[in-house]
Amino acid sequence: MKDFNFYNTLTKKVEKFIPNEEGKVKMYTCGPTVYHYAHIGNLRSYIMEDILEKYLKYIGYDVKRVMNITDVGHLASDADVGEDKMLKGAKREKKTVLEIAKFYTDAFFADCKKLNIDIPEIIEPATNCIEDFINMISELLKKDYAYIAGDNVYFDTSKLDSYHVLSNQSEEELMVAVRDDVEEDTNKRNKNDFVLWFTKSKFDDQELKWESPWGVGYPGWHIECSSISMKHLGEYIDIHCGGIDNIFPHHTNEIAQSEAFVGHKWCNYWFHIHYLNDKTGKMSKSKGDFLTVSLLESKNYNPLIYRMFCLQSHYRKPLVFSYEVLDNVVSAYNKLIKRVGDLKDEGELDQAKVAEYTEQFTNFLGNDLNTASAFTVIYDLLKDDISDKTKLHLVKDFDRVLSIGLTNIDNNKIQEIDKDLEEFVTSKIEERNEARKRKDFASADAIRQELLDKGIVIKDSKEGTTWDLINS
Repeated sequence: MKDFNFYNTLTKKVEKFIPNEEGKVKMYTCGPTVYHYAHIGNLRSYIMEDILEKYLKYIGYDVKRVMNITDVGHLASDADVGEDKMLKGAKREKKTVLEIAKFYTDAFFADCKKLNIDIPEIIEPATNCIEDFINMISELLKKDYAYIAGDNVYFDTSKLDSYHVLSNQSEEELMVAVRDDVEEDTNKRNKNDFVLWFTKSKFDDQELKWESPWGVGYPGWHIECSSISMKHLGEYIDIHCGGIDNIFPHHTNEIAQSEAFVGHKWCNYWFHIHYLNDKTGKMSKSKGDFLTVSLLESKNYNPLIYRMFCLQSHYRKPLVFSYEVLDNVVSAYNKLIKRVGDLKDEGELDQAKVAEYTEQFTNFLGNDLNTASAFTVIYDLLKDDISDKTKLHLVKDFDRVLSIGLTNIDNNKIQEIDKDLEEFVTSKIEERNEARKRKDFASADAIRQELLDKGIVIKDSKEGTTWDLINS
């Protein structure tokens, strides 16, 4: 088994991955809250989690992955305050909560398909597991890790010596993180305590409620991931994934309630993906008009362009989205698929080269999932003086992990892209010629540079202006 090293949020360092059971990985992914479309910032996390799963499988692990669907109990502030997101969506669209959940769950998986994100082996909506939540909460009450106040059930964080272990914040910092600009829940014994079950809530018109030993109500957000994970993966999991905004309070609270429940360490490795930002800051649905896969498609961007855009940056670095950068990725992608599309399945398979390039590819991905450097291996092998058969074999093999569709785009699609590219370049050359006729050489030079930035070089001769893709 190839060594795999990645950054563990729990230990704050890159370390070698060692699963609980040799050759097998139990992996949990926080799923979407299905009250609206996923924005592309959300989807960056799912793309990188997909790469993680595919790479683990690529190097020989048997991966069992579980993901929840939050269709109840997730509050708008991501804490125990604010408006319920599912209720908010239902009011917005004048539908039931279950209708909203079904529609946006389907929309999420449609986006995943467009982005070549594999669906996890097990998908579990929170509303399927109410009895599991009640059983877990009952056990926490028996163990005195939870208490009832104001008819709600709360987890008592004061019973833990290391509540801050994941976020690496002091008790004082956590107190600040809970926020002072919202209405305080006076039922809590400690400010960091969180709700396990609501019976008395500010949402009198809450649509989804269930009978429980504590009265009719509904679960808090945090309990679902712990319970669903244990239902399908048992008391020990290897890797828990999510965006960095989940570190506190969600993942912090998951660790607290899970380890209180099982009485031992629950998860060894935590994998977190950084924000996707636009020029104004972190993307969020609260801004009103937000970026979705459908919006990118309406602007004629192939969703796989966005996947490639994400993979050309490291998952632990903030990534700033702009259409200008995306246009550069379009050029690089078109150039790459053209070069792969021109390969013929001919010649001998060079096993030595296969081993050499595979070693490079796995070395990069095995070092904290460095997808940007893994792409350089593809560019290098395409330049190498080796048979097309060897190149095709390696590109297909590497695309099992990268999944940007390098070898399954048919000739018609390639021709369509080539036609679009040709029309674009031809119009730019005509625009440049007009500028030169006006002796506006600054504009002419700017157009040349614009094309060069997109990987296109133009050459002037007595016969006219021609163009080519750099290194094609």
